[in-house]
Amino acid sequence: MSRIQLYDTTLRDGSQGEGVNFSLQDKLMIATKLDELGFDYIEGGYPLSNPKDQEFFQRAAAMTWKHARITAFGMTRRKGITAAEDIGMQALISSKAPVITIVGKTWDLHVTEVLRVSLEENLAMIRDSIAFVKSQGREAIYDAEHCFDGWRANPEYAIQTWKAAADAGADMIVMCDTNGGSLPEQIVAAVAALKDSVGCSIGIHCHNDCELAVANSLAAVSSGAIQVQGTINGIGERCGNVDLVSVAANLALKLQHDVLIPGGIQRLTELSRYVYELANMNFRAGQAFVGASAFAHKGGMHVHAVNRIARSYEHITPESVGNARRVLVSELSGRSNIVAKTTKFRIAEDNALMAKILNAVQDLENEGYQFEAAEASFDLLVMKQTGTYRATFGLDHYRVHVENQAREPMTEAVIKLTIAGSTQHVVGEGDGPVNALDSALRKALTPAYPALSEMILVDYKVRVINSTEGTAARVRVVIESRDRESVWSTVGVSENIIEASWIALVDAFEYKVHKDRGVMNGPATVS
Repeated sequence: MSRIQLYDTTLRDGSQGEGVNFSLQDKLMIATKLDELGFDYIEGGYPLSNPKDQEFFQRAAAMTWKHARITAFGMTRRKGITAAEDIGMQALISSKAPVITIVGKTWDLHVTEVLRVSLEENLAMIRDSIAFVKSQGREAIYDAEHCFDGWRANPEYAIQTWKAAADAGADMIVMCDTNGGSLPEQIVAAVAALKDSVGCSIGIHCHNDCELAVANSLAAVSSGAIQVQGTINGIGERCGNVDLVSVAANLALKLQHDVLIPGGIQRLTELSRYVYELANMNFRAGQAFVGASAFAHKGGMHVHAVNRIARSYEHITPESVGNARRVLVSELSGRSNIVAKTTKFRIAEDNALMAKILNAVQDLENEGYQFEAAEASFDLLVMKQTGTYRATFGLDHYRVHVENQAREPMTEAVIKLTIAGSTQHVVGEGDGPVNALDSALRKALTPAYPALSEMILVDYKVRVINSTEGTAARVRVVIESRDRESVWSTVGVSENIIEASWIALVDAFEYKVHKDRGVMNGPATVS
């Protein structure tokens, strides 16, 4: 099949999403990663909007790009002046970007009520801006804003705007579903109208307000679009942009189009999580293709079938997008789940043992535990049931003291425990009870287990289980930890939030020690 261009606007359109803020270094690192995977265009921002975007383009101009073409984004010239006189157009040229994307109005409502110019002046603004970009030797992409709303409201004028861009030399016209309200059949009809009107290459830029951005983008490609604009993980304003991760996977694996570099599709999970990390956002477990739950199986019947024929419950192999299959354990689990989850321990398949493990899971879940997001705690549970668990230490007691000082609270944790026959009585300080307990536990255990120094706590979640009990309700704490090789999660449940945290924290340390002993494999590899 044909090559479909992927145009990434994470650094510009994606950064408009609520809570998203990339530093200059973040933008350069993301651009480098996108280039490594073979994205065709990387839109860096609007050079006139802020000093950070200006600096990005200057830095990008001095870098070597293997595959991607760096793109600057801007608007058509202002009314009443030439394109060469417009400060925005001058900034685009000064950016040194080899590609310039110009956004202009398609919808007559926006022309008369937002821009407050005549319909004829808007056409001139489009023509002049594209012609000026081409006169400077740059590739010109025209983003037809509110394209589908404009075409539905006034098709004759919409066609005039497209022709204005094409006649001025635009290399591509990108149809933007700016409000994200179009349906696939409307996308198909408008793309057909554009193809009939101009001989220009066509692209598509969808927003996700109806959760149809991927479907709409694929519909446009099936109708002749050769470029898809979007963002990694679909971040962006309101409900976000189309997720280029899903687009790339669908184009390559479902429609056999050529996208990215060879092997690039297998790195989509890595790319998705890389952008989440730099954006300081939580992963979406249910995200298609790359989410942690995308290939997670919980029902016993499902797991039994997957173990026999994986494709019976998976539309693609997880490895094809760099993801991994996960078998979840819960009170709904059957024997197949337990067998699949315990293969790493190389224990004989023993019906009585499997039933014992399943009963332990069900009993603990009745108390409020959940092991779906705490696989390390489940592994420790299995070891305890099989007799392979060796306690790292014996606890005498712990105590947490919080003193509310004039400036800020001070938290101190005191722990007394026994390690290999030696008593340790240590004090740790922290920003809060969990941080203080973590500090004290490290101080006590690291001399005996030096590798604990490389373990860090990366996430901490608390959920009230039985809220009807008021302040006496049980809470479930999940702690995520990582070292240089892997990431793991542990869980603790109690009516006391500090005790629940302590249980999860101890499991995190115990898992690290047992993992380093070679008793188990890490549940997830760090990309």
